[in-house]
Amino acid sequence: MNDINAGFGTLIAPNTLRLQRSLPGPIERVWHYLTDSDARGRWLASGPMDLRVGGDVNLVFHHDDLSDVQVPTPERYRTEDGCHHQSGRITACEPPRLLAHTWGEADGTSSEVRFDLEAQGDRVLLTITHSRLPDRDALLSVSAGWHAHIGILIDHMEGRAPANFWTTHEALEADYAQRLPREAAA
Repeated sequence: MNDINAGFGTLIAPNTLRLQRSLPGPIERVWHYLTDSDARGRWLASGPMDLRVGGDVNLVFHHDDLSDVQVPTPERYRTEDGCHHQSGRITACEPPRLLAHTWGEADGTSSEVRFDLEAQGDRVLLTITHSRLPDRDALLSVSAGWHAHIGILIDHMEGRAPANFWTTHEALEADYAQRLPREAAA
């Protein structure tokens, strides 16, 4: 199993988180996991992406299905249909090195997430930068969420069974609350 405490994300501005991980390559494989609905659905969220600047992004998160280990969804994250829906628009797309899109347009928060891929021999450095986070609660949830999701991605890419998303997320959110300054995203 992936070490959930590996590589905590860091603040690069009061409302911007950066998280980096080394993934098994080649870069086209990592790009596939970012852009293909079925592959992305195994670690993050399924749904269509119109891979052009201005194209729609519609993500459907099935967090309970990311692992065979079943744990109830925390009350604050429960939804009527058991899923979380996220929409946005592509702001940058340069296959297979860069993908960026807005995040949360439907709920009015509209932050932005950017994925940069850099080939490093037989590995790929993935850098996720999530900016314009509206407040500390969003920053903590997003920090723990990306950290847990990337751990699940690495587990899939390396042939391991991933841990339960919610168990991992809750532990990481508590860790990030201690690590990130109180004035972050204020």
